[in-house]
Amino acid sequence: MRRLLWLGVGLAVGALVVRKVTQKAQSYTPGGIAASLSESAGGLVESVRSFVDDVRVGMAEREQEIHEAIEAGVHLEELEDDDTLMTRRGDR
Repeated sequence: MRRLLWLGVGLAVGALVVRKVTQKAQSYTPGGIAASLSESAGGLVESVRSFVDDVRVGMAEREQEIHEAIEAGVHLEELEDDDTLMTRRGDR
């Protein structure tokens, strides 16, 4: 009975090892490399989209601040903040 138990355990471990080795070997085939690159490119595209969306939101917020300041008669020099305004007078 013990031998049968250890035979079952050995078969299960062997099957798991073979499965993992097969998966790893498949990742080095041209198809596996292409799939990996596709997943990486998809993540990169999503990151770029997220960045662009964040920049657009920031631009819209800053534009709204500038419009409100102009309507209130505030000079833009008073609004200028070195951390948020990238262009300086004279750089144009």
